[in-house]
Amino acid sequence: MDRPKLEVADIFRRYGEAYRQQHDGSLSTAQRRVMTAIEVCRTAALGGHLERCDCCNYERPCYDSCGNRHCPKCQSLARAEWVEKRTAEVLSTHYFHVVFSIPEQIASIAYQNKAAVYGILFRATAETLTTIAADPKHLGAEIGFFAVLHSWGQNLLFHPHLHCVVPGGGISLDGTRWISCRPRFFLPVRVLSRLFRRLFLTYLEEALDSGKLRFFSSLETLRDRQAFNRHLDPVRNSEWVVYAKPPFAGPQQVVDYVGRYTHRVAISNHRIVDIEGGEVKFTWRDYRDNNQQKTMTLSADQFIGRFLLHVLPSGFHRIRYYGFLANPHRKEKLEQCRQLLGVAARSDTSSVPVTPEDYRDRYERLTGHSLRECPVCHRGRMIEVNALPQVRSSPTIRDTS
Repeated sequence: MDRPKLEVADIFRRYGEAYRQQHDGSLSTAQRRVMTAIEVCRTAALGGHLERCDCCNYERPCYDSCGNRHCPKCQSLARAEWVEKRTAEVLSTHYFHVVFSIPEQIASIAYQNKAAVYGILFRATAETLTTIAADPKHLGAEIGFFAVLHSWGQNLLFHPHLHCVVPGGGISLDGTRWISCRPRFFLPVRVLSRLFRRLFLTYLEEALDSGKLRFFSSLETLRDRQAFNRHLDPVRNSEWVVYAKPPFAGPQQVVDYVGRYTHRVAISNHRIVDIEGGEVKFTWRDYRDNNQQKTMTLSADQFIGRFLLHVLPSGFHRIRYYGFLANPHRKEKLEQCRQLLGVAARSDTSSVPVTPEDYRDRYERLTGHSLRECPVCHRGRMIEVNALPQVRSSPTIRDTS
């Protein structure tokens, strides 16, 4: 894919300082860190090195990246490394993609209490899937899955939801056999939806009672329990959205597909069309209108505000693993799954070299695209010839959580 002509970084560099001044009192430390990281990413502010082609002598500066998980430019290598690890864990069975969403009334609470409500979203989703799957009336098995948090829609508005990728079966409760679900049916979504609703509301009320929720501005009245209950009344009996997408065509499609989800940020640079005149134009898909691609125009202030809606709490893990994919026993459980499925155990031999690997070599090995090929002659390779120090000191902005 060609390098985009415009980037989120261009928007922040051009309009970010005005946004900071206008919203000084409401910007969180995490949001300020993200803005700074994206602004200085791959610029002289972070330093780097000078490269020269060993064939045509073309030279270029190669600046360091910020490494922030919200930066559109810093996800390719992280995504490739994650996919490499997951590829070794894919089982020879069909897979399902299940999405759990929360209503707007809950989303407003979530924005002011991200860590608490996101945690409840993961907890209620995981308990819903494992409980219904373990019920002999449905599957009667221990399942394994991972869940990825997204908080945005295509229009960048706040829409927290979880994408869960689940093998189509699990280990029998006595551990002696693999139980497969029907080829095109995982679990009844209405049953999932109602248990998810009940668990989520229970945990949300517990969070309020234990003082874990904070309210301000337009939601300040929700500190009162009666007002809180009235706010939730419309969603207690409504149908919450739990959506099971059609199953994947095969194990490789699972890896290719989820690789696009796991390290996605709110908007990619390729979707940005124009940033002139204090406005930002970007493409989006309107799922309510036959999935048509449209162009949306926002003021730069609105765009930056919407982007910052999706900054995660510091240290929050947006990819989590459950059941037989949970970290403590993943290796042993996956070996058990393969035995029950009648598949030979995978070799422990890793494709990762024993000696330390340069990130450019690692990127080429994982993606098939070279960062060393000369962009001018396409014959030579770019060789590092000199270090480039930081032009100015920059704050500590790396976010590897």
